[in-house]
Amino acid sequence: MNEFLQKAPFDLYELSLFNLVVKHRSFTKAGAAAGLTQSAITRQIQGMENSLGVDLLERTTRSVTLTKAGEFLFHESSRLLGDVDHSLRQLKEDFANAKKEVRVGVSRSVSLAHLPGFFHANLRVHPEVNYSVSNMSSGEILAALEANELDLGVLCPPSRLPRTLCVTHRFSDAFTLIAPAELAEIYSELSKPSAVAWLARQTWLLIDEKTNTGRKLHRWMGSLNLKVEPAMQLDSFDLIITLVSVGMGLSFVPVRSLSLFGRKKRLVRLPFPNRFERELVVAMRRHRKQPEQLKHFIRNILF
Repeated sequence: MNEFLQKAPFDLYELSLFNLVVKHRSFTKAGAAAGLTQSAITRQIQGMENSLGVDLLERTTRSVTLTKAGEFLFHESSRLLGDVDHSLRQLKEDFANAKKEVRVGVSRSVSLAHLPGFFHANLRVHPEVNYSVSNMSSGEILAALEANELDLGVLCPPSRLPRTLCVTHRFSDAFTLIAPAELAEIYSELSKPSAVAWLARQTWLLIDEKTNTGRKLHRWMGSLNLKVEPAMQLDSFDLIITLVSVGMGLSFVPVRSLSLFGRKKRLVRLPFPNRFERELVVAMRRHRKQPEQLKHFIRNILF
């Protein structure tokens, strides 16, 4: 062990600096985050590369990119550093009376109307616990869960979750068709074939096709021959609903998300013969000891 420590190519501090550079894609920004100068953090990374005998980063005047070796080290070390941070945080919470915390990542395609079901009971029953909530893409949530930077994630899952993660809750999220009120009367007078053709000619605001929800919704609409070219693609249903209410287009949105908007007179739900549903899940890391506040949080989630 002493020989290993003497010959180790880097320590946890240097590994953390490397991860900062990768996350910021900049030596200057990583240095600012670590309280170091750009030259100081550059020397640290060069020392790692010299000790390892491989290049970790490719540098240009405008960007920093990972080599294959750098990609491998970043992927492996993110989990390691996350585990160390988790252990230190739990040590402080259990033995140094630090404030207990639950870190939750919520996908940007999950409406704000869903949040009371996740937090209301816990805030009432366990007010002594802090809750850190991040609004992220589903991909970012999965990466943060694997790196132990989050305790739980709420998202529409990809077709296959990473093997390191598991699901604690699943629930169905039904969608409805919404439009500005002035279009409701026109739509009500159309036959089913005419209605599909009419809808295809309207202005559409849709959830971004790059998201898991967006891909599934676009495929579903295509299966109904409702093929549209959206005027705007957004990553927030709350923003989409607001834009529809001021007359900017039509959209399919989660029914539950409409509860935040009360009785908007300019917004109506149009009857549609088929219903789109997505699955939302609560995901976390496998094979890890759960602190008590996390167990309580999971138990108190409501839908």
